[in-house]
Amino acid sequence: MSSHSNTPRCGRPLVWAVAAFVLMFALYGATLARAQTSSTGTGAGTPQTGATTTPAAGAVTATLEECATTGAQAERAATFAGEMSVVPGAARMAIRIDVEERAAGEAEFQRQAVGQWRLSDPKVKVYKYLKQFTNLSPAASYRGVVHFRWLNAKGHVMKRAERLTGRCLQPAPAEETTEPGSTTTTPAPGTTTKTS
Repeated sequence: MSSHSNTPRCGRPLVWAVAAFVLMFALYGATLARAQTSSTGTGAGTPQTGATTTPAAGAVTATLEECATTGAQAERAATFAGEMSVVPGAARMAIRIDVEERAAGEAEFQRQAVGQWRLSDPKVKVYKYLKQFTNLSPAASYRGVVHFRWLNAKGHVMKRAERLTGRCLQPAPAEETTEPGSTTTTPAPGTTTKTS
């Protein structure tokens, strides 16, 4: 005689069905919550509030930071800047800023001053260097030529780049009246004084 009960087992499938329904509802709720969270952002590619943004690896910029165009030649100045970000494998970065001048009536820019390489500290991720050139000639246009280098741990150049800055236009001096027989001395064009 069999020892199994003849009572139908209809309760167990019902328990499994309820459990499956609860699990499906929970998964649906979690998916819905994630979708709502992602839809409250500020848009694709826009950083969230409080997030810090860093330039892409190897990004470089060359800018004209300031262009002083006062009447006195000694006070005429242009400040150029270069900024770069580290690339994988680079130990240090270096920037050199040269200045070019285009005098009135000239078609091309001519190199007027060659800067010196300035090295970043080790492990710096973003490096910016500014250079000011003073005593600029009137009626001339100036721009910076910014050179970039990435160096490995042995000091060997891994990568190079070069960018031009915006132009600093120095206006012509105002007409000056002089006494008969007097002379006016004009400094040699293209004379620049470099200050770091």
